[in-house]
Amino acid sequence: MEADPHPAVVLHACLGVGHLTPMVELAKLFLRRGIPVIIAVPTPPASTADIFASSAPAVASLAAANPTISFHHLPAPEYPNPDPDPYLQMVDTLRLTVPSLLAFLRSLPSVAALVLDTFCVDALDAADELGIPAYIYFTSSAAYLAAFLHLPHYLATTDGGDFKDMGKDLLRFPGVPPIPASDMPQIVQDRASRTCVVRMGQYRRKPEARGLLINTYERLEARAVRALREGACVPGRPTPPVYCIGPLIVKGEAAAPRAQSACLSWLDAQPERSVVFLCFGSLGAMSAAQLKEIARGLENSGHRFLWVVRSPPEDPAKYFLPRPEPDLNALLPDGFLDRTAARGMVVKMWAPQVEVLRHAATGAFVTHCGWNSVMEAASAGVPMLCWPQYAEQRANKVFVVDEMKLGVVMEGYDEELVKAEEVEKKVRLLMESDEGEKLRGRLALANKKAAEALADGGPSRTAFAEFLKDLKLQK
Repeated sequence: MEADPHPAVVLHACLGVGHLTPMVELAKLFLRRGIPVIIAVPTPPASTADIFASSAPAVASLAAANPTISFHHLPAPEYPNPDPDPYLQMVDTLRLTVPSLLAFLRSLPSVAALVLDTFCVDALDAADELGIPAYIYFTSSAAYLAAFLHLPHYLATTDGGDFKDMGKDLLRFPGVPPIPASDMPQIVQDRASRTCVVRMGQYRRKPEARGLLINTYERLEARAVRALREGACVPGRPTPPVYCIGPLIVKGEAAAPRAQSACLSWLDAQPERSVVFLCFGSLGAMSAAQLKEIARGLENSGHRFLWVVRSPPEDPAKYFLPRPEPDLNALLPDGFLDRTAARGMVVKMWAPQVEVLRHAATGAFVTHCGWNSVMEAASAGVPMLCWPQYAEQRANKVFVVDEMKLGVVMEGYDEELVKAEEVEKKVRLLMESDEGEKLRGRLALANKKAAEALADGGPSRTAFAEFLKDLKLQK
């Protein structure tokens, strides 16, 4: 017998692959339960074409790969004088899109809920106007959410200076290990800047949501989740219910058929846990000098490696702009590719990361610490060598190394150049030392707990069911 039809759940996405992909995975959870879902995708204004050049192709690719999910493109708002800061351009675009979202919601016969990307808090106004329950889907860690929900209170009640002037002085927030001030995101380094003021305004509004969905699993971040649930992060205000529903990860087979990926065939020929995988996300921005240091370090380590290389950005501050394919012969040391051909593989631009991490030959992961990558590594049981670059990645490094104890730090990540000697040293540590073995043991447990979280009756499945009960979409 066919299930009773449900009103639709509308997911309001942010711009950027790192946010769109987890939103698609969330959509699949609704569809598996027979609940109609629509992803409302903002369209960048013409004046921001450079900043968001990769947005339209990313949405088209995700839509083509997921024909059962309905995508609705909200019209581009007018934005004649865009702020030069990329983050503020994105936030302004999302705020200016709220009227179009409101009109779209009004056009639907029935909406069960509006689920907002973490950057889309201005759309809480649209939900409030229509009386629709609104939830926020947080696509980074529970620890990061705990720290940043507390940050407005911290800034309002401390007389300290700007983080940019505090160096490695430790900041203390509920539920997380101490964070060096220099590891806080660039957008909050100057408390008087518009980026910081806007970001804090967003976090002040998050408790207005009816609930917070987080792409994590509770056993990975128990202390941060407890702090959130106990209300320690938002003094004087109630914290909405927290639902840990992850890890939501793109299935490797769907992301890249094996027949289409030469690197997977190469991995098939390598010994178990013998390969160091290096990948720095869709916006990885290493300089030409840094690429040469990495190459020397890998060569001197003697270990097998699979390395995804992207062209350096012409302007390091504009790492988000599209880049051409890299010229490996020009970027890497003379003769490097020939000398390492028997034990290394360098691929241009992209590799099927989920499948690579799950492959038996992969023994370590050099990562930028984007949260999707951390989730994928933890779920695959692969130790991390943390080399953060921008946004929340430095804070994630603190959580991975100091709280979860699932990785080690590539020292010098916050300096102009990480030397080849450090690359070699840390690769050897992960692949040869007792410390590396201990990390693998902890990762094996993280892998087991990730699988348990998503199993029938597991904590993440139960959390999603509780969320649906709150919506009265499941008994």
